[in-house]
Amino acid sequence: MRNICSQSDALAALKNRLEALDRSGGRHVEATAREGGNDAFAPLATGVLHDLYATAPADAVAVNAFGLGMALRAAAGRPIVWALHEMMGQEAGRPHGPGLHEMGLSPRDLLLVRARDVQTLLAVGEEALRSPAVGAVLLSAWGEAKAFSLTASRRLALAAETGGATLLLARAGAEPCPSAAETRWSIASFASEPLEGGAPGRPSFFATLLRRRGGGATGTWIMEWDREQGSFRPPTPLSGGLVPLAAQRPAAASGAEGRRAA
Repeated sequence: MRNICSQSDALAALKNRLEALDRSGGRHVEATAREGGNDAFAPLATGVLHDLYATAPADAVAVNAFGLGMALRAAAGRPIVWALHEMMGQEAGRPHGPGLHEMGLSPRDLLLVRARDVQTLLAVGEEALRSPAVGAVLLSAWGEAKAFSLTASRRLALAAETGGATLLLARAGAEPCPSAAETRWSIASFASEPLEGGAPGRPSFFATLLRRRGGGATGTWIMEWDREQGSFRPPTPLSGGLVPLAAQRPAAASGAEGRRAA
């Protein structure tokens, strides 16, 4: 995991790293489409912006983990750039190596950038999206900020479309606002199903699709991240248990239930 500190030369350092990736060609693995199966979010639209909001401030870790899962799927083996707002790190904790490993993320495939303010975070996102070697970009921010304007989201969406990488904007301590995102999600943590022998379960989420650009179905899912398959799936219960089924319901009702579950 390569770490670029949030100093005044962060963008220049990031540009140098991205140029090195471009020269090496990155690591490109052909994506295999998963039609049907256990992945509730297939197919994920790539080369676009997706907004992810923590249902409550306490769900900041969950929204970052969910964003990493989506980034891993979208990157299809290419490097991921994760830009972390310094305030997010202070409020929700900094990335933890063993935790990233449990998500199935190899340190050599992650370029971590710490951004002191939101303006730097957005600039890092645009710079990263220009690199053809990057498969996905995750921007994690805490709190409300005027910099998250509709104009800024349009710039990011255009950069994602031009560069071909998928952009995930994960926010905590903030209310959803108008943007040019393809989808908008509300993410909360959910109790995981313990594995056999009482071992800790997989990361689990209460995920509500609030909006899809151009209309279309929305809904709520209880999902866990399957590291081996690199996909989201319904939790697998122990013998005799019941599988929580995906709940397709209006977005307003889904959001209310998500808040109660949090």
